[in-house]
Amino acid sequence: MTLDIPLGSPTARAEIAARFERLPLSRWHVTVRLVVGVVTFFEAFDQLLIAYAMPQLRQEWQLGAGGTTAVLTVGSVGMLTGALFAGRLADRIGRVRVIALCVGLSGLSGLALAACPSPGPFMAVRFVQGLAIGGEVPVAATFISEITRSFRRGRFVLLYELVFPAGLTVGAVVAALVVPALGWRWMYVIAAVPGLLCYVVQRVVPESPRWLADHGRLEEAAAVMARIEAKVERATGRPLPPVTEPPRGDTPNAADGPGTASAPAAASAPDTAVTAGADRVPATGVPATAAELSATGLRGLFTGRYRRRTLVICALWFTGYFVNYGVTSWLPTIYGDRYGLSLSEALVCSTVTSAAGFVGCLVVALTVDGAGRRRVVSVCLGATAAVLLTLSLLGADSPVQVLVWTSLAAVFFFGANICLYLYTPELFPTRMRALGSSVGGALNRLGIILGPVLVGLVYAGGAVSPVFAMLGGVALLGSATAALFAEETANRRLEEVSP
Repeated sequence: MTLDIPLGSPTARAEIAARFERLPLSRWHVTVRLVVGVVTFFEAFDQLLIAYAMPQLRQEWQLGAGGTTAVLTVGSVGMLTGALFAGRLADRIGRVRVIALCVGLSGLSGLALAACPSPGPFMAVRFVQGLAIGGEVPVAATFISEITRSFRRGRFVLLYELVFPAGLTVGAVVAALVVPALGWRWMYVIAAVPGLLCYVVQRVVPESPRWLADHGRLEEAAAVMARIEAKVERATGRPLPPVTEPPRGDTPNAADGPGTASAPAAASAPDTAVTAGADRVPATGVPATAAELSATGLRGLFTGRYRRRTLVICALWFTGYFVNYGVTSWLPTIYGDRYGLSLSEALVCSTVTSAAGFVGCLVVALTVDGAGRRRVVSVCLGATAAVLLTLSLLGADSPVQVLVWTSLAAVFFFGANICLYLYTPELFPTRMRALGSSVGGALNRLGIILGPVLVGLVYAGGAVSPVFAMLGGVALLGSATAALFAEETANRRLEEVSP
């Protein structure tokens, strides 16, 4: 099957989408998800190492409160910058190239960090590594979304995204063993090894056919799509079903299964989109305007329907990660300074909290298609607020109390945050999907920067309860934003959600 249609036309994009819709889950999907997932796993592994190295860094380099905050946040500044630039770059030169470039740069930075003799060079290299980590994660999420059909897309994408909290958890476990025994430098040596994956990504992972078609490279898109289809046929041992396209204006219903549409529902209720178990929420239903169809670049994110989506996802990314890193980046230090735990004990307690967050991510991955994106984010952030405010009211007067309540909160805020990696790419068209995801990632990084900074300012007085009260309030704002302003995208084709 070839794409004998005008360059970059909506028909080309629709045909690629229709061909993806008929692909059953197969070994090819699992292989690509595994390769990209391993890359993302080690990016996550790298990201949080600074929190576990910090107790030794403070002692070795005699860092005060200001120096500690600077070392903790400089990587996040790099991640913010990397997210913005990598998204734009991925929309121009392709998803796979940017992913490979980022993982290679991150590996080299790890080796350089291990050799740093003082805070100055360490912060400079950490900024560069932040560029790579901040760039890879949203671009990889965009790529995985683009190779997935709409039916149960949430489960497929989030089972991939589980590698990120898994990387955080494994990083915590390894740090708890390696840092006390060998020192912080060996952690960065270990984290540098996966930089070799940049070659594997280029060899094994194909470029997104949706991106190729959107850039008018239709022969390449057709060839890549044909290779994917052949691999899926070999993996399943069955011929693929015929390509079908739902009638214009129809909204697929998750309960109908893959490749089906709920035409009567769409016809009788044009202002609602139906998804299994999800809330009925306003659907666009309105044909895209000329401005929306031509929207691209940063300005395009604030054109028509995309303006509200951009503002909503920025608020959700910021509040979710403000809370996440406000808690996780300071826990080892709080356990040591406030409660007198040893380094090993503090790292073990922090590891328990990360492991609890991973459980929350798994639950969300298995339920997000039924519950819907909006409900998951709103409920999880609301529950986070309730837990942290309760901890504040209880006084946070023992390490056990802090461990129990922050671990429970982690179940919810990790769950909300992982859902954003699925939700954000669904809200934007291919021509600016990576940029939209990266803008969300940039607000993520802004939250990661300001969360630890403000926690440090509040904690400077030595009281812990106000810290958790502040974080609970921020989580409550995020929950309200999702409940009031987010729209549902579950089990709808990407091209239908974002024309």
